[in-house]
Amino acid sequence: MDNIGYTSLTRQSGLMREMQTVANNIANASTTGFRREGVVFSEYIHALEAGDPSLSMATANARALDLQQGTLTQTGGAFDFAIEGSGFFLLDGPDGQFLTRAGSFTPSAEGELSTPDGYRLLDGGGAPVFVPPDAQAVSVAADGTLSIDGRAVAQIGLYAPTDQNDLLHRDGVRFEVAGGTEPSLEGAAILQGFVEGSNVDPITEIARMIEVQRSYELGQKFLEKEDERIRSVLKTVAG
Repeated sequence: MDNIGYTSLTRQSGLMREMQTVANNIANASTTGFRREGVVFSEYIHALEAGDPSLSMATANARALDLQQGTLTQTGGAFDFAIEGSGFFLLDGPDGQFLTRAGSFTPSAEGELSTPDGYRLLDGGGAPVFVPPDAQAVSVAADGTLSIDGRAVAQIGLYAPTDQNDLLHRDGVRFEVAGGTEPSLEGAAILQGFVEGSNVDPITEIARMIEVQRSYELGQKFLEKEDERIRSVLKTVAG
């Protein structure tokens, strides 16, 4: 394959990856706490033989995470929490600790607040948040202070990655942090009885999907024309 073919295929591969990302965004437009993703294209330059110009290829090898606030929806649930502002809830599970903006929790059999799939919510000190089985009134203040029957028992932690570029998307609404976390309380508030929706705008994503599809089709036509050209040259030389 010649250089034109390699360059075109790297572009097509990146467009395919972007199409998958856009489709995933659309599929999660109604998922609580979901953060929209984008694909970052970068240029890869490879040196050729002496005297020949370098070969430039495009590769989509990074994801850009959109941390814009999603819409807050009132549920009235005592264990539904939404973050207004920056920061994440910290979860602990069998495969490590993760950050999330999805704040729908429920007490486990042991009384620990957990996500529907069993990840425990952690407080500001990194310990599980416990709610006694006989609790009558549960309230959460804007600073995360959890009170049971009028008595403060814990403070729900808000965290941020030490470096925002270290956030790695895992399992839908959870994020792994490669470089560690730090407390994040300034400028943020926890709202009880609310959940934060996805920050995906379906109309924008559908428009982008159409653009990507058209770009891919143009690239495919170019590859087909280039293949026809090469076949024609080979047929001429062989004849």
